[in-house]
Amino acid sequence: MFIALLCVCSLSSVADDISQDEALQLRQQGAILSFASLLETLEQRYPQGRVLEVELERDDGLLIYEIEVLTRDQVVREIEMDARTGQVLDDERDD
Repeated sequence: MFIALLCVCSLSSVADDISQDEALQLRQQGAILSFASLLETLEQRYPQGRVLEVELERDDGLLIYEIEVLTRDQVVREIEMDARTGQVLDDERDD
């Protein structure tokens, strides 16, 4: 079972942050997928993983979910997913 510990939409210094209010508007307009809909992909990649943090950002014109996951092997992964399609854009070990 995949456990989400904390979901936050903001706090990035590299890309433009999306506020929680704007994220809600984008979701209601159908412009982005809900984070809940992406959990299945995360669970397939990292069974028994735990979501540590989620940020929604605008980077180079794309809306991106940046997700930190603690794997069952106790490794923190940083995964970037296209918020419109759910496609995994990047998946790397977080230092």
